[in-house]
Amino acid sequence: MKVGFIGAGRAGCSLGRYFADKAGQAGMQVAGYYSIMEEEAKWAAAYTGSAYFHTPEEVLAAVDTLIISTPDGAVKGVWESISKENLEGRIICHLSGSLSSDVFSGIEAHGAYPLSIHPMFAFSSRESVYEQLQEVCFTLEGAPQAVTVWQRIFELTGNPAEVIRKECKPAYHAAASILSNHVVGVLSMGYQLLERCGFSEEAARRFTATLVRENVERVIENGCVQALTGPIERGDLETVQKHLAVLEESEKEIYLTCGKELLRLAEQKNPERDYESMMAILRHDV
Repeated sequence: MKVGFIGAGRAGCSLGRYFADKAGQAGMQVAGYYSIMEEEAKWAAAYTGSAYFHTPEEVLAAVDTLIISTPDGAVKGVWESISKENLEGRIICHLSGSLSSDVFSGIEAHGAYPLSIHPMFAFSSRESVYEQLQEVCFTLEGAPQAVTVWQRIFELTGNPAEVIRKECKPAYHAAASILSNHVVGVLSMGYQLLERCGFSEEAARRFTATLVRENVERVIENGCVQALTGPIERGDLETVQKHLAVLEESEKEIYLTCGKELLRLAEQKNPERDYESMMAILRHDV
């Protein structure tokens, strides 16, 4: 299996290096990169020990799987711009979490196989995170032939790979964003409240590090219901009212929205308890 990339950003470079390191184990070879940013493609080629290609058609001719590793908004344009003369038997793939393989419209007429591969991972760098991919799970969606090939590759690299339906891609990516980006937003709100109490930004993060880490670990280990603690779960009406009294309107909106989800979990954890008064507070009825 020869793999090539159009696009040399953080995801493309990291995956290319990971695949290059796994080449012997997974029976694959990274052929190289093309990008409209020539210097980025040359850097990626050197980083992965592969070739720099001058045109999309050059990289396509050299590979069995072409991975379009551009931003989501560019995938369709790249697909529409490349020549369709040399597609037969090849897998054409993108790395978007939200787009399905349907973005490769008309691909079946050219004898090629559409695929989307998405790593459940936030790429913060193009050169320093590839080793972390050993622990990453991937989702696959597309033509059965392509999915089967890449399931086998990920079996060989040791990465879990789940197959999902194309209509699930938006909800799947929303889940990834909530579990990654939106969590950052909630943490930021908590840190800002501590800063109002006199903590520096750095001190706020350091002071709460154990609390944050342990909570996430409990969720991963035991699930959200069993990990749940706090005043909403306890039914502590007075404490929740004190919280709401000191929050600004934008903060209060986040608190109430998250609080309603926590209450749903609390009702599962403690079905014998009456949470009607707590719900009234969270609905802002009192």
